[in-house]
Amino acid sequence: MKILADENMPYVEALFADMGEVELIDGRSLSAKQVSDADVLLVRSVTKVNQQLLSLNNKLLFVGSATIGLDHLDQDYLTQRNITYTNAPGCNAKAVGEYAFIAMLELARRFEQALIDKTVGIVGAGNTGSALQKCLEAYGVKTLLHDPLLAQSNDKRDFVNLDELIARCDVISLHVPLTKTGDYPTWYLFDEKRLASLMPGCWLLNCCRGEVIDNRALIAVKQYREDIKVVLDVWEGEPNPIAELVPYVEIATPHIAGYSLEGKARGTFMLYQSLMHKLGKTPDKSMDNLLPALWSHQLSPIDVPDEKALLSLVRLVYDLRDDDEVFRKRFLNNNGFDLMRKNHKHRREFSALRLANNAGSDVDWLFKLGFSGVGL
Repeated sequence: MKILADENMPYVEALFADMGEVELIDGRSLSAKQVSDADVLLVRSVTKVNQQLLSLNNKLLFVGSATIGLDHLDQDYLTQRNITYTNAPGCNAKAVGEYAFIAMLELARRFEQALIDKTVGIVGAGNTGSALQKCLEAYGVKTLLHDPLLAQSNDKRDFVNLDELIARCDVISLHVPLTKTGDYPTWYLFDEKRLASLMPGCWLLNCCRGEVIDNRALIAVKQYREDIKVVLDVWEGEPNPIAELVPYVEIATPHIAGYSLEGKARGTFMLYQSLMHKLGKTPDKSMDNLLPALWSHQLSPIDVPDEKALLSLVRLVYDLRDDDEVFRKRFLNNNGFDLMRKNHKHRREFSALRLANNAGSDVDWLFKLGFSGVGL
């Protein structure tokens, strides 16, 4: 069995080598010829899996995407071909939620404001939006949720409409799939009118898909709304962001909000489980054996709960400023966007840091935030 896998997916060989020949490929430039003799195709969101890509292949039995979304897979065509396909919902939810939370702490520090005093609106309350809500509530930040599909389901949380959320929130973080059809399309959900209506001094974060915000409209609005502060991890026209927009963005990164080592490993492992099920086999490997050991950090009585100290603690795990600096230097380079994603391997989640609290401080909220070992 031949298994083609995106080179940016970790632990592929450790998990799949027993099943057949593993070949790592550049998911962005993958061609029909390369796929022609594959039995299994493992991709990320940069690969469009459609009739054109699979035109030379008559043996593919499984497509796995190590992502939360499916918009890059032609599901109708795969179903027509009787090709099993799956994704990895929730695999990077913690990473994205923590990224947005860290970005908010960085903005609070930069502009000498307190995150804990703000109301944060979360647009899209699925896996990633819920992970952000968990971080914010652990720290004591008020949140409002907008998700019309979940509001119509059995979800017991309270939801507000989008206009109310925009009117009431100091911070807005976007966590929706990219859709152009249906009752609630998200393509250009934040157009020029909505962008102009943001509260004075609003912080706007996009960690889902670039086209949820009209990037040209954002440039236009920023001409007269310098008070709006923007964090973009995703960009219209990836892998070629609109260069004119970058100077107007406070924190800029190359679609790596979900690129924690844990999140990527979780995505690969979920595909491994799905393929084993497809083959009628029982998984015999564990994700826990793949990841490096936890780090340790000793808390002192003055470490928490001050917001400045919290940011210092968070930076021990992931210093977002580093990726912002690299992005600004390299995004215009040839293949710069994708090379930054490919080489992004240092990011960990809060759970990678084990905290020892010998000072007896009340820091249970840090455990709820996701750190390991609090109170030991």
